[in-house]
Amino acid sequence: MNRRTFLRATAVAGGTTAFSGAVWQAAFAVGPAQPGPSPYGPLHAADANGLRLPEGFVGRVVARSLQRVDGTRHTWHPAPDGGACFRDGDGWIYVSNSEVPLVGGVSAVRFDASGKVASAYRILNGTTLNCAGGATPWNTWLSCEEHDYGLVHETDPRGEKPATSRPAMGRFKHEAAAADPERKVVYLTEDQPDGCFYRFRPNDWGDLSAGTLEVLIGSGTGAVRWTRVPDPQLWITPTRRQVPGAMRFDGGEGCYYTGGVCYFTTKGDNRVWAYDASAERLDLAYDDDLVTGGEPPLRGVDNVTGTSSGDLYVAEDGGDMETNLITPAGVVTPFLRLLGHDKSEITGPAFSPDGSRLYFSSQRGKSGVAAGTDGVTFEVRGPFRR
Repeated sequence: MNRRTFLRATAVAGGTTAFSGAVWQAAFAVGPAQPGPSPYGPLHAADANGLRLPEGFVGRVVARSLQRVDGTRHTWHPAPDGGACFRDGDGWIYVSNSEVPLVGGVSAVRFDASGKVASAYRILNGTTLNCAGGATPWNTWLSCEEHDYGLVHETDPRGEKPATSRPAMGRFKHEAAAADPERKVVYLTEDQPDGCFYRFRPNDWGDLSAGTLEVLIGSGTGAVRWTRVPDPQLWITPTRRQVPGAMRFDGGEGCYYTGGVCYFTTKGDNRVWAYDASAERLDLAYDDDLVTGGEPPLRGVDNVTGTSSGDLYVAEDGGDMETNLITPAGVVTPFLRLLGHDKSEITGPAFSPDGSRLYFSSQRGKSGVAAGTDGVTFEVRGPFRR
C-alpha cells in the first residue's frame, strides 16, 4: 500500500482528526479539504498579462524587477518574495522581500485611496535571502532570512524608522512568521527537510528584542506542547536539533494566524497544517495525499494568507502556478492561474486592508532566471468574500 492509499484509508477510518477553531470546526469533521466548485465560478481566459481569473476580477502589473515602479524613481528589487499590506492614512502600503543573497532586503509601494501608486522605496538593505515573513499587530513587517544563520529583521513599512534585527527570535533558516495577539507569541516556520515549528514569547508584547524561543513537541496530528530551545542565538547544534522529541516538518513555508488557529504549509509533503492554539493540538487543513475526488488541485504549497470570511489563499511554488482557495466549507479550488511563468513561483500574497485587492508576485517571471531579474508583482481587484 503506497503512502497516499494508506493516508486516505486512515482518514476514512477517523485517524486524521479535523481541526477546530473559528468557523472551520465543522468543515473538516470528515477530514481535510477536498476539491470542489469555486464560490467565484470557473477561471476565464487569460488576460494580456497571462492571468486567468474568475468573472468580475481584473488584474494589473504593479512592478517589474530591475525596472522603475511607474510614477516613481524607485527600481523594484529582483526575486520578490513574501509580502504584506499595511494601512497608511487614506491609502495602504504593500511590502515585498527580495530573496537574493547579500543585497536582499525589502521594498515597499504606497498606494493612495484610489489604488494609484503614490511612491516606492526601500525599508531594509544589506540582508540576504529574505524569503517570507509576517506582519505584527503594531504595524511592522518581520522580514525573515532563509539561511542557516538567518535572522528576523523588524522593519517599518513607511521607511521612517530604521530596521532592527531580532536575534532573540533565533538563528536558523527562517521562512515565515505569524503573530498571535491572544497568546502574545509569534509563530515561525523553518525551511529544512527536517525543520521545526517554533513560537517566540517576547518578555514584553510589542518588543521583540528579548524573550523565549520554543519548539513544538509532538508525534503527529493531535495534542502537542512547547519546549524552550536552549541556545537560539549562538549555537553549535542547530536549533532544530537541540530538543529531543521536536516535531519534524518537511520544508516549512507560509504561516498565517487568524481566529485562534495558525495555518502553515510544508512543501515537501504538500500539506497545510492547522495549529489550534487554545486547544494546543495540530491537525491538517489540506494534504494532497488525502484528496479522494480526482487529482489534487493544489501542489507546491507555499505562502498563505486569508480573508475575514475565513477563506485561505495558498500560493503554489511551481505546480500549475495557481493560487488556490480553501473555504470554510472544506473545498479546495483554484482562484487564479498565471500562464507563461512555468519556471517561477507565486509569492507574497496579501490583501489590501479593505480586502478588495490581492497582491502577489511571480518571483522569476516568464524567463525563470534563478536570480529573479524577471520578477513581476501583480494586483487583482474584485468582489472578494469579506
